[in-house]
Amino acid sequence: MSYLNFIGYFCIMEQISSLQNSRVKHLVLLQQKSSLRREEGCFVVEGQREVMHCLKSGYEIFEMYVLDESLALDAICQQSLSIGTSPQVFVVTPKVYEKIAYRGGTEGVVAVVKAKLKGLSDLTLRENPLVVVLESVEKPGNLGAILRSADASGADAVIVCDPLTDLYNPNLIRSSIGAIFTVPCVACSSEDCISFLKEKNIQILTAQLQDSSLYYEQDMKKGTALVMGTESIGLTNVWRKAADAHIRIPMLGQLDSLNVSVSTAILLYEAVRQRQ
Repeated sequence: MSYLNFIGYFCIMEQISSLQNSRVKHLVLLQQKSSLRREEGCFVVEGQREVMHCLKSGYEIFEMYVLDESLALDAICQQSLSIGTSPQVFVVTPKVYEKIAYRGGTEGVVAVVKAKLKGLSDLTLRENPLVVVLESVEKPGNLGAILRSADASGADAVIVCDPLTDLYNPNLIRSSIGAIFTVPCVACSSEDCISFLKEKNIQILTAQLQDSSLYYEQDMKKGTALVMGTESIGLTNVWRKAADAHIRIPMLGQLDSLNVSVSTAILLYEAVRQRQ
């Protein structure tokens, strides 16, 4: 299927060449303002790979903005048709695409997607699940990297407690390279998360330096939640008290902390090692 055939399946509203176009201005604001994303219940995804992950996870695309010389969009077309969606398509000039794209080299496609409001009750966990819990994560880049590790290690879910960043932040989507769509990710309060984990009989392992044992000494073959805090202050007492065990990664240098995404990856793959 050629690109020309691809656009024939959708409703091409117009070609956009002006940076002053109202849709262009709105798209930029939608990327910049989390309040607008919440108000309108939608967010922005760019790149063929990310859009495909989004579609395969059942998200509905409202609009797509594509470069007129864009290629290799057949897969997006076919996936959209397979789930019964038909977004409006706007063909833009390179100048306009440069304005609306959050990053370069994204294969000439930007999509506006309907958000999904998901909670703990929406999570489907296997027997002896492996879950990542993040308390008050601040940096969307860190959360994106953690989602990539969660996807790679086959984790069941990532739960963000008392979040300080928007789950549909463009930088989060970019750094996760689409893992925000492949790994179930929900936000809730710490109290609700603790109740959920205890109800599901999932052990709570908090990553902390104080009063802790080495991470590879802890049994992670049973249902396990790896709980990570911020790099600046770590975990609050709410989680320290709720923990079934405290674990640490040995620090052999002069510093006393690792990047939270690196620490999470180490702990996830210890769980993978034990479960093989």
